[in-house]
Amino acid sequence: MLRIGIVAGEASGDLLGSHLMQALKLKRPDIEFVGIAGPKMMAEGALSLFPIERLSVRGYIEVIKHLFGLLRLRRKLLKYYLKNCPDLFIGVDAPDFNFWLEKKLKKKGIKTIHYVSPSIWAWRKNRVNKIKNAVSHMLALFPFEPALYEKAGIAVTYVGHPLADILPIVPDVAGAREILKLKASAMVVAMLPGSRQSEVAQHAELFVKTAKLIYAEYPEALFLVPLITRETRQIFELAIFHESESLPIQILFGHAHDAMEAADVVIVASGTATLEAALLKKPMVITYRMPNLSWQLLKRMRLQPYVGLPNILAGKFVVPELLQDDSTPEKLAEATIKLISDSVSLAEIKDEFTKIHYALNQDTAEKAANVILAYLK
Repeated sequence: MLRIGIVAGEASGDLLGSHLMQALKLKRPDIEFVGIAGPKMMAEGALSLFPIERLSVRGYIEVIKHLFGLLRLRRKLLKYYLKNCPDLFIGVDAPDFNFWLEKKLKKKGIKTIHYVSPSIWAWRKNRVNKIKNAVSHMLALFPFEPALYEKAGIAVTYVGHPLADILPIVPDVAGAREILKLKASAMVVAMLPGSRQSEVAQHAELFVKTAKLIYAEYPEALFLVPLITRETRQIFELAIFHESESLPIQILFGHAHDAMEAADVVIVASGTATLEAALLKKPMVITYRMPNLSWQLLKRMRLQPYVGLPNILAGKFVVPELLQDDSTPEKLAEATIKLISDSVSLAEIKDEFTKIHYALNQDTAEKAANVILAYLK
């Protein structure tokens, strides 16, 4: 029996981890996985020692609030691994948590694989030297990342992105609308305010006010808001109540993929959802708000003008980004309406996103599994 330590920090990492586990188990059914996992990884058999929600904290100020709990959890996890030594450790994203753990385990002779490069090409480029001390091998999701690691002498493999393998090149808009019981002729706006409570709290009122302005221009518009927890639903419902408007906003329990696939346009808080929207060939407006102190600290470390993955991958502004002070209902509504009404831009966006899809389609889980199994021999 082989034992792999594995730690994912949020929903996107849970998805990546579950696909990787599937590919590994097909080749080596005798592997057991233990660490921190979400529902998808646990469905594949991972033993989660702590809830994944404990790691789902974003932003400097938010991390500071939970710092002592995170440090205590990390020490407990290290103690467990040193007592129950894994054959190999995989950190799935969550770099600030996992790199410390990987460094400690690597010093004890345990091979460490990190799955998902942190955004050293966008923020905190000097981190590459710390990564070298922590990681035996980096699995990179994007084609421009390996050169940065090779230059620093870190073993790296470009594996592509699993979403590009899962999603079809041509989205099934009619099928998604049928699943959600939407009219084929409806003008649909998907609004994704984020998965964490803190993110939804930042964006709920903003998105409702934006919907109100769009609805004034397009009375036939329908707004879909997919949320995954009762707490985030309550936050968004409260924002709708405070506006006292009978807007056609439909809150969905999950169904983020269906909502984006069914949509004519997407308004999305920056993150992995922007990449999924791009792979579904959707025009989008990318936005993000965070506590101002976190923003002031973060923006000083930006190395390029874009934060949205679709723009980063294209190397240019394919879709608009409205961040922090620019993230207002008026600007969001204006940018969304402009996208909907510009057929030339819509065609160009679709073309750029199709190119990105082909570039990322690499049979990711299979490639990643082969790298990992080479270390287990």
